[in-house]
Amino acid sequence: MSTTPRPTVAVAFHSGYGHTAVVAEAVSRGAFEAGAEVVSIAVDTITDEQWAQLDAADAIIFGAPTYMGTASAAFHTFAEASTKRWYSQTWADKIAAGFTNSGAKNGDKSSTLSYFATMASQHGMHWVSLGLQPGWASTTGSEDDINRLGYFLGAGAQSPTDAGPEAVHKSDIATAEHLGARVARQAVIFVAGRAALAA
Repeated sequence: MSTTPRPTVAVAFHSGYGHTAVVAEAVSRGAFEAGAEVVSIAVDTITDEQWAQLDAADAIIFGAPTYMGTASAAFHTFAEASTKRWYSQTWADKIAAGFTNSGAKNGDKSSTLSYFATMASQHGMHWVSLGLQPGWASTTGSEDDINRLGYFLGAGAQSPTDAGPEAVHKSDIATAEHLGARVARQAVIFVAGRAALAA
């Protein structure tokens, strides 16, 4: 029986109108079902205790809506506040990943995912991609395919701007669950490896 502790995955996100919160819940669910302890943190109301939870986590998954070609202002405020961790490289060698939502099918989501990856790299973290082939990419595909929007760097979701959080597409929810599970599995490997080295 393995004595390796369960990894902790933190989901640090901002949601402007509730749609991204639905995606964050799916990411958290996927990570939990894959064996991780999960901490969900809304970064616009982050507390000192929650900063400490991020510091203690084995992996951090960043999420925000895409507004005007990048992450929301509230997420940027959080990112700038994280420079205290950057100075000391507190998050170095943690696993990182990201997800975003926008109103348009494309919506410049790649810009936001790239921003997350750059932020993670500045912190010395290890970026985990989505690890899925694109769905809805052939005449036999459909919008119900997982990864229907065809992102590789992270999970992308699309929600109509005139509909509530209940309109987040089921495929995007499944894609987000996949991302959470993938990060959790990678975190298990990292935790086991550190435990083996310590032994």
